[in-house]
Amino acid sequence: MDPLNGKRLVILGMARQGTALARFAVGVGAFVTLSDMRPADQLSAGLESLADLPAERLHFVLGHHPFELLDACDVLSISGGVPVDAPIVVEARKRGIPLTNDSLEFMRRTPALVVGITGSAGKTTTTALVGQMGQKSNRRTWIGGNIGRPLITDLEHISAGDLVVKELSSFQLEIWAQCSPPVAAILNITPNHLDRHKTMADYAAAKGNILRFQKPDDIAILSADDPGSMAMHQLVRGRLRLFCAHHPVDDGAFVRDNQIWLKDSHGEKALCPVSTGRLLGAHNVLNTLAAVTAADSAGLPHEAIVEGIRLFDGVPHRLEIVRRLNDILYVNDSIATAPERALAAMRAFEEPIILLAGGRDKDMIWDRWARHVARRAKHVILFGELAPSMAAHLGEAASPIIVDTLAEAVSVAHDKASPGDVVLLSPGGTSFDSYTDFVERGEHFRLLVRDLE
Repeated sequence: MDPLNGKRLVILGMARQGTALARFAVGVGAFVTLSDMRPADQLSAGLESLADLPAERLHFVLGHHPFELLDACDVLSISGGVPVDAPIVVEARKRGIPLTNDSLEFMRRTPALVVGITGSAGKTTTTALVGQMGQKSNRRTWIGGNIGRPLITDLEHISAGDLVVKELSSFQLEIWAQCSPPVAAILNITPNHLDRHKTMADYAAAKGNILRFQKPDDIAILSADDPGSMAMHQLVRGRLRLFCAHHPVDDGAFVRDNQIWLKDSHGEKALCPVSTGRLLGAHNVLNTLAAVTAADSAGLPHEAIVEGIRLFDGVPHRLEIVRRLNDILYVNDSIATAPERALAAMRAFEEPIILLAGGRDKDMIWDRWARHVARRAKHVILFGELAPSMAAHLGEAASPIIVDTLAEAVSVAHDKASPGDVVLLSPGGTSFDSYTDFVERGEHFRLLVRDLE
């Protein structure tokens, strides 16, 4: 019998994670209340997707999260968009009601080996690349978590011989307890989501939960090139493996003589040239090394790992080449919602850069970004809520151009670009001032660029 059978589960948030968990929980015999701050007229798609479930097992409380929800609640699930300091979550903790989410419930039940990947940047690319390596091994591989469909949707189809590659965000991990993936990687820890987590200590602690509950025979993967990642070594319970772009490591993946090497207690082996991969930028060399270490830790054959590297084209909206027009390269890096991500994107190019930046802030520190942009960018075009603040950080030396919208930014960049330039959308801020998410912003950029003449 499933642990949720007969339990009264309240789910806060009716996005894809909340609706997926609701369907699963009803299926295993729970009584579910699904609550969202939005009114019903904004949730028609979600309501329709659950319309086939029995009304005696599922009902909705929409437009608010009243404390009365907790009066008949055995377990409270909070979706990624619901902060742990929301009043109803604080009250639930006071009452001793356990917290959960769809990723944690999946982890508690899956029979397959799970590779969990988190970090401030690069986790989607690394997750997708490990997934490709798994698929090239002919091992049935499931990819999801913070990307794609919630994996709890597929739980009944997953078997013990499968491989699960799961991206995990700090929002998902901050309430995790009692279990961690058997293979877990922390790619890096740099300032991000401080509007949500408030302090770097709280943010890092959330990321650390991916290791905190591992067992002695599990594998932890850290970056020898990132101090924030390496600081997590104190949480390692089992085998520690490293990846590094600058020097060899005793156990893990590294670069030497422009080759990717893999080393363990049995010796070391050159897998392939770094140039085998198609991804742009030094940060993607690190992502590839992390993926190699994770895939090897999951038991994937070296041939499949190399084939995965060779064929992987990247993930949309991450240094995605949209178009080359009149010898001007237009690149979509809408995923860059923090200054560190934007810095990594700029370092991927040697050509003159026309930078499109802006959006909404997450209480980030912009000084290092401003210094690099002032030195590196040929032109800086700022848009959205962040534009005035970014301009103030840049000062007069960078001569930033401020516009209202992304469409105006693309138009100005098109007028100013010369053959050999790179027009780079790497905003540094979130998309929420004008778009539902970075995907919508990136897709709008694609359309705008494709309409250029």
